[in-house]
Amino acid sequence: MRYRILGRTGLQVSEIGFGSWGIGGKMWADSNDEESIKALHRAIELGVNFIDTALVYGDGHSERLISKVLKEVRETVYVATKIPPKNMIWPALKGTPLKDVFPYDHIIKSTEQSLKNLGVDTIDLQQFHVWNDEWARMDEWWEAIQKLKEEGKIRFFGISINDHEPWNAIELIKTGRVDTVQVIYNIFDQSPEDELFPVCMQYNIGVIVRVPFDEGSLTGKITPETRFPEGDWRNRYFRDDRKQQVWERVQKLEKLLGDEAKTLSELALRFCLSHEAVSTVIPGMRKIQHVEENCSVSDGRKLSQKMLLELRKHRWVRNFYR
Repeated sequence: MRYRILGRTGLQVSEIGFGSWGIGGKMWADSNDEESIKALHRAIELGVNFIDTALVYGDGHSERLISKVLKEVRETVYVATKIPPKNMIWPALKGTPLKDVFPYDHIIKSTEQSLKNLGVDTIDLQQFHVWNDEWARMDEWWEAIQKLKEEGKIRFFGISINDHEPWNAIELIKTGRVDTVQVIYNIFDQSPEDELFPVCMQYNIGVIVRVPFDEGSLTGKITPETRFPEGDWRNRYFRDDRKQQVWERVQKLEKLLGDEAKTLSELALRFCLSHEAVSTVIPGMRKIQHVEENCSVSDGRKLSQKMLLELRKHRWVRNFYR
């Protein structure tokens, strides 16, 4: 495993981190706790030292599962979690009052619940699970974050940027109040390169990349015939003819496989890691096999400029979360 500096936090984090939405269950109908814990252990054995979770994942179930593993490795693993919006609306809509989303008491209460779930005294990175740059210079949320830092309950603060809105954090970055941003970035959604990444590099902001596989599209395993278990949220993400759309685009990507990347998953991760602004990539991992495949990509090899230029042609502007 190779490591990168998480922006101005100074933390050396594994360039492949552990995304733990899936192990929270609930919205992922085929999640299995025993398998998830084995995957966490295997990831840490392979050098993963950055785990990203959220209070809302399985109503705290993801955090509680992680706590079982943290007891043995707390000194060597960094944990990031997230405060859900009080109104439980994703994404944060323009014009939404701050008091409906991140009032002072909600920030404090949510953080204390996450501390309890994780079984730790300090959260390495606390994040807001949605964001709107209209709130960037408001004092109430900032006072709560400062209080949590002063009390030693959190070390650093970041935000998880709304889906497909990488521009919606630039004002906050310029205030100097944020240490990291988490953003969707993959072969299909390359938009963070336009404005966000240059600003992050200018202000030394850590970049956490989520959804590197586009919720599974870029693994090549989604076909028009794919069926997800009843109750699984991916039935909504890949509704109507979306699986057909994905499959047609992925067929074109498969033609690029070869010496630089033997699988689509490898190509997807190498694409993310090839950008110098990226600190860590957090694919969702629920099985040991996925952990081993993803971690093997951390070998220092980057895609050639020729390949990156070719991948630029596969940029796809759309939002399946709607």
